[in-house]
Amino acid sequence: MAKGKDAQKVAANNKKAFHDYFIDETYEAGIALHGTEVKSLRMGKCSIKEAFIRIENGEVFVYGMHISPYEKGNLFNKDPLRVKKLLLHKYEINKLAGRVAEKGYTLVPLQVYFKDGRAKVEIGLARGKKLYDKRRDIAKKDQRREAEKEFKMSGKFY
Repeated sequence: MAKGKDAQKVAANNKKAFHDYFIDETYEAGIALHGTEVKSLRMGKCSIKEAFIRIENGEVFVYGMHISPYEKGNLFNKDPLRVKKLLLHKYEINKLAGRVAEKGYTLVPLQVYFKDGRAKVEIGLARGKKLYDKRRDIAKKDQRREAEKEFKMSGKFY
């Protein structure tokens, strides 16, 4: 892991979110965790594939984020799927609440990482993709892959 001011260690990624949603804006939030959850997170035992975020009573919570129990934690381990509170400034929460109230917007976790020793979640303000949008993205990806393959093949003969 790189040392320095901007050192980050990614614990979990949500590639499915980029497939299912258009991400308009991203925000960084802290997570309220217990000791054994942090240890498990540092080992990379986290999944956010099925996770989603809700705003309730002016607070932000993440549901469905699975942090595996720490193997040496015994009675200190918490429920792996417990609801976790996200830490954001009040003006950010109000801004997000206003945007989510608009039709078609939702909040999804994009990745979980450590920044300066603190666990953070990158939140995406997202709009759902239709099936034809997903097909278009897959077609673009295939075209790019083919072009790279052709470029690689042509480079070997020189």
